[in-house]
Amino acid sequence: MSSKESTEIAEPETEATADAETPGAEPADASKDKDTGNRAGIAVAAAVLLACGSLVGYGILNTEEKPKPRAVPTAEVTYEVTGEGTVEISYLARSESGSATVVKDAALPWKKTVRVPLGKDPTLAIVLGEEGGQAACTLAVHGAHVQRATASGTYGRATCSAPLPRP
Repeated sequence: MSSKESTEIAEPETEATADAETPGAEPADASKDKDTGNRAGIAVAAAVLLACGSLVGYGILNTEEKPKPRAVPTAEVTYEVTGEGTVEISYLARSESGSATVVKDAALPWKKTVRVPLGKDPTLAIVLGEEGGQAACTLAVHGAHVQRATASGTYGRATCSAPLPRP
């Protein structure tokens, strides 16, 4: 190499210099706008995913037991049917709705002790069959006799009931 010759080191060509030299190419600022738009979209997507993940995590980690419904106070009621033959018996048992339980063709004597919600009056109804006969129903609350009724004849009916205090 002679002293007159100089060595030039070529600078590597970058996108910005290449775009500036290429006719019809977008200016360098346009690619920055695209990057900014993409970054904003990614940031929004990340925020949405983070919010969804937080909700799912809260649902999984929220293991508090839900409060149990308050127990309805009840009274012990004993229903009894005596007589001969078979009868259909309807009585109120532990049910907040106060629905009745029906026993068809119950053989006598029959006895059942149940819990009845306070405020729901215990009721025992009997219906004799086609053959008739005679049967009596009795009702006791907390072991104390409250009422007695008698049914006789074909399809004879009797009902025993008593008021319970309101809760």
